[in-house]
Amino acid sequence: MGIYGALTTAVSGLQAQSFALENISGNIANSQTVGYKRTDTSFADLVLGGDMNVRRQVAGSVQAFSRSTNDVQGTLAASSSSTSIGIRGSGFFLVQDQTGEIDGKPTFDSANLYTRRGDFEVDRNGYLVNGAGYFLMGAKLDPATGNAVGSTNEVIQLTKDFMPATATTAIDYRANLASVPQTTNYQAGDPTSWLLDPDITGDVTGARSEEFLASTISGDAVTVYDVKGGAHDVQFRWGKVANEDSSATPAVKDSWALFYMSNNEAGADDVAWTRVDADSSTGGQQNYEFDDKGFLTKPSNGIVTLNDLTIDGANLGAIALNHGTALTQFADTSGSAEVKQLTQDGASSGSITSIEIADGGLVNATYSNGKSRPLYRIPVVSFYAENRLAPVDGGAYAATIASGQPLEDANAEIMGQAIEQSNVDIADEFTKMIVTQQAYSANTRVVSTSDSMMQDALNMIR
Repeated sequence: MGIYGALTTAVSGLQAQSFALENISGNIANSQTVGYKRTDTSFADLVLGGDMNVRRQVAGSVQAFSRSTNDVQGTLAASSSSTSIGIRGSGFFLVQDQTGEIDGKPTFDSANLYTRRGDFEVDRNGYLVNGAGYFLMGAKLDPATGNAVGSTNEVIQLTKDFMPATATTAIDYRANLASVPQTTNYQAGDPTSWLLDPDITGDVTGARSEEFLASTISGDAVTVYDVKGGAHDVQFRWGKVANEDSSATPAVKDSWALFYMSNNEAGADDVAWTRVDADSSTGGQQNYEFDDKGFLTKPSNGIVTLNDLTIDGANLGAIALNHGTALTQFADTSGSAEVKQLTQDGASSGSITSIEIADGGLVNATYSNGKSRPLYRIPVVSFYAENRLAPVDGGAYAATIASGQPLEDANAEIMGQAIEQSNVDIADEFTKMIVTQQAYSANTRVVSTSDSMMQDALNMIR
């Protein structure tokens, strides 16, 4: 290599180090950009030629190339936003870019883009848009079943539709009934004083309400719903029918009767409290029975059907009263019914009050009736060569021939209320900058030295 060769090689070194510095400056500038992937610089030598047989090959110039780090995970940081999401593992969110507007509504490009920037927020039209203006895509779900509607992903748009009312079909009732209920009539040492009034053998009319209340204990209340979402309060009361007596023939078990208020405005001859049949298959009005250890034996499966449940004239149909194995009769000094669970599966209609993207990528809507349901599932796609994606503005990427087509089987996990930070390490970038600056300075010395040598050569002929 002659002087001119050394000069041009040094110039290529200056260009390569300038290129590296450009990447470093971009990384530092985006160290706080959500989901940013740093750009590293790699160098390749150019061989000018030479005779290998006589070992005359000489070093050549250098070229600088960018190398993506899409496969390097950034730190996941907690976010206060319920719609911010991050990816743990390898993969990308599907997004689309807005191309224009028609009647105030955005129009989209048909080509999908891919990003790891997950700082999504709901805009005025109900779309989930990240900080760079890209619109999130997902699979629409059937709110009733949670199954996907169709086989394609679409731009997510959250509407303000009401959640329809759901009629109550089942009540879960778990409680412990004190073996000695302290009713109003209760007298210590008198086993008959805490039993249900013997004159009450079935439903209770308004005329007998006072005696009924004095010989029973409260079983709490629950609000149930009809098909239109109308709310109806169901009040329960328990009356002990018999105390255990193993010496009797046949032996007598601890037995209880359950009632619910069916008419708040009942007259003297109207039914105010309806007695629950614990075993409708036998006919008549059967009692709840417990063994000597306090466990429920009848009904054997712990389920009772309230046929034609009617509250203040509103017929709610058949509702299952599910006790499971958690209705017991243990000793309790309070002498009351200690209710552990009294819930039902119905709901009134409701409007959306909040949107949340949960772990796993389900977009859930919470409604004013306290219920929630999934609306979309967010996919994560992967590529065989994710570092060969073509970057576009705003931390998004486009698929290329080199990257391959997206696959929806990414080995990744969506984390709710999280944001992936930039994978730039400031300390590492400053170290690179110092090394790059020194290499650039060294190349300038080569240029200066080459120029000096050329001047010396010219001075030889003077």
